[in-house]
Order: sequence, then C-alpha cells, then structure tokens
Amino acid sequence: MNKILIIEDDSMIASGLTYALEQEGYAVTHAATVRAAAAATSAAGFDLAILDMQLPDGTGFAVREKLTDTAVIFLTVVDDEGNIVKAFEGGAEDYITKPFRLRELLARVKTALRRREGSHSNIETLGGVTIDIHAGKACIGGEPLDLTALEYRLLLTFAGNKGRVLSRSQILESIWDSAGNFVEDNTLTVYIKRLREKLGGAANIETVSGLGYRAD
Repeated sequence: MNKILIIEDDSMIASGLTYALEQEGYAVTHAATVRAAAAATSAAGFDLAILDMQLPDGTGFAVREKLTDTAVIFLTVVDDEGNIVKAFEGGAEDYITKPFRLRELLARVKTALRRREGSHSNIETLGGVTIDIHAGKACIGGEPLDLTALEYRLLLTFAGNKGRVLSRSQILESIWDSAGNFVEDNTLTVYIKRLREKLGGAANIETVSGLGYRAD
C-alpha cells in the first residue's frame, strides 16, 4: 500500500483529499504545518507528498528539502512561473494550481507513483536522449534540449513507456499545460510534432494508426 503525506493547512481541502485518496486504497497522513510535516517524515517514510506552497509557519520548499526519497506534487494557489520552475528544478513530479479537479489530481497521483516505482534512478533514456529527472533536463549528446514544461512531460511519458503503444487518452492523462488544465485532444498532435522536430533523429515517436503512439 502506497503511503501519501498531505501537507495542507486548509482543513476542508485536506479532509476531502484524505477521503478520496483512502477510497483509492492509499494510506494517508495529514500535516497542516512545516513543523508537523517534519515530525511526520521523521517518523515514517512516504511514497508521495502532496504539498501546499504557503503554510502557516513557512513555505512548501522548506518541506520539500526534507523529502529526499519521496515523490512530490505541489498543490497551491501560487501560479507564478518562477515558483513553478523552482519546483520542477527541485525535482517535483507535478505542480497543480488551485482550484483543481479531483479526478485530474488522482490521475496525476497515479502517474507520479507509477513513475517512482518504475525507476530506481534519476536517469531515463529514449533513443539517444538522456533525461535527468532530478534536474528536470534532457540532453542529446551532452547538449541540452530547449523544451517547454509540457514538451518535457511528454518526452518523459514516452521514455517511461518505451516500446509500448500509448493511446491519446493515456498520454493526455500524463501531460497538462502550465495553468494546470488538461491539454485538449485536438492539440496533442501539435505538441508531438514540435517534440519530434526538437528530437530530430535522436529518438523515434511513431504514430500507430487507430491506436496512438509508440516511442523508442
């Protein structure tokens, strides 16, 4: 059973999330402050933390530093680009802005846990592309790729499912725009086209007619 830590000072949000996650079969612990979160993490290990950015006694980044072996999803009203970039550069799996949709959050929790369980290192590869998950960067032959946050997530989705056919709906569950909204199905083709152009011949993203996409 996966163990999830919710660090959230809004009691209504925390209770709603706790109930929904427990219904999905997760073991959930709630902390409302940085101090309580520190006590919880010292007493037990967690597979994933859902972390508010603004807490009564500090910021979510102070908690993030203590979660060295835990996947982290930021859940916050803070939506400025600087904090989003800082979160991903610090190794966050996801950044969701409030208000949020519960089904979407649950899908992202599953994706984050699946990625954590499927990888024993911070490095993923896809063809000739190397992805440093901890740093949130991708390179080809040592040269960094200039990817948007969404293109990076799309690349990471393909890298984590090498050789598998992914339906459009599976891909759409794993990527989102910077405002925390689902990417529209009719724009997915555009994003994949852009990613293909940036990858060049370093990796192959194949369209499987009637089914979706496969990458290697």
